[in-house]
Amino acid sequence: MIDLRTLRENPDVVRASQRARGEDPSLVDSLLSADESRRSAVSRADSLRAEQKQLGKLVGRAQGEERTALLAKAKELAAEVKAAEAEQSAADQALTEAHKRIANLVEDGVPHGGEDDYTVLKTVGQPREFEFTPRDHLELMEGLRAVDMERGAKVSGSRFYFLTGIGAQLQLALMNMAMQQAVAAGFTMMITPSLVRPEIMEGTGFLGAHATEVYRLREDDLFLVGTSEVPLAGYHADEIIDLSGGPRRYAGWSSCYRREAGSYGKDTRGIIRVHQFDKIEMFSFCAPEQAREEHQRLLAWEEEMLAKVEVPYRVIDTASGDLGASAARKFDCEAWVPSQSAYRELTSTSNCTTFQARRLNIRSRDADGKPQTVATLNGTLATTRWIVAIMENHQQPDGSVVVPRALRPYLGGQDVLTPVK
Repeated sequence: MIDLRTLRENPDVVRASQRARGEDPSLVDSLLSADESRRSAVSRADSLRAEQKQLGKLVGRAQGEERTALLAKAKELAAEVKAAEAEQSAADQALTEAHKRIANLVEDGVPHGGEDDYTVLKTVGQPREFEFTPRDHLELMEGLRAVDMERGAKVSGSRFYFLTGIGAQLQLALMNMAMQQAVAAGFTMMITPSLVRPEIMEGTGFLGAHATEVYRLREDDLFLVGTSEVPLAGYHADEIIDLSGGPRRYAGWSSCYRREAGSYGKDTRGIIRVHQFDKIEMFSFCAPEQAREEHQRLLAWEEEMLAKVEVPYRVIDTASGDLGASAARKFDCEAWVPSQSAYRELTSTSNCTTFQARRLNIRSRDADGKPQTVATLNGTLATTRWIVAIMENHQQPDGSVVVPRALRPYLGGQDVLTPVK
């Protein structure tokens, strides 16, 4: 949720943010109206309760007919208080609903536009010039017996797969390398739950426009997470945490589940767009004034990992219309995929400012000891999709794949993955 003080003091900033996202700016007026109605209802209920308290003192001192009259008035006032409290409760609910419909404020400097209107901040490395026709990742992985798509579909349906043999080892190697880097940088390692309560999923902003992407277990009223960002954000829900020593950072390893609603016909070959994958996610809680610097640090750690797998990539500043509801700014790192002659996303890091923490009631104490809402940020450190870029960029004419040097210790020292005859 956005800060209501910003709404009251400068609603035009919120309207501009809504327009930049391609969202309805009239929702800002609805929220202003709901806020005013709620404050009016609270004032009326408080006034009546104060009157009721004063009347109670008079009743205690009165006798005879005066007491009878005061008791009758007290009964009427009690009914008014009850009605006012009901009105306040309804106003609270209306305010909450209107508040949830407003996305986070877009950070200054974010490029305007939609999915294709990003700004390329930098490009690292040059796409390789092949002296042979490069294979795509699926052909390479099948030659290595690293994946079984057919049996994945047989067991679970389309967009599911088995990572087999060296494929499974490669994923574990990637995850372990990412986790070791995170721990070395001071992150606390976490293996997170795959199922979360509705209030945690909603608190992170995933039940808005992208709710169709989320798997739900209705009988248990739980949701499967699409990223460990969700349980990590909820880890400190309803807590006041100590940030006196600087940002509190976690690295979560989880399996992730996405319905891929609306992606029919897109990336149906291989493991680029699938329903289940593994991921290491960085997550940071920090003071709001530290959030922009922390965002740059998360991006730098992502680039450090990309350097280790030796693939060409670019960093893009995502346009305002392509931000998730929680993000004020998002940087993506996209690796070159030779078979597609295109850059494809491998990492994403978002500054969610105080938006998620306000929903989840996560605070820290400022220098005066007063509780203040914290900022939250997240960033990808490795996913199953990285295998695509590694396979395609490091392939050899015979279908073998050279293992990036930094990854070799996590694969028992193997330097080349050789096709199985």
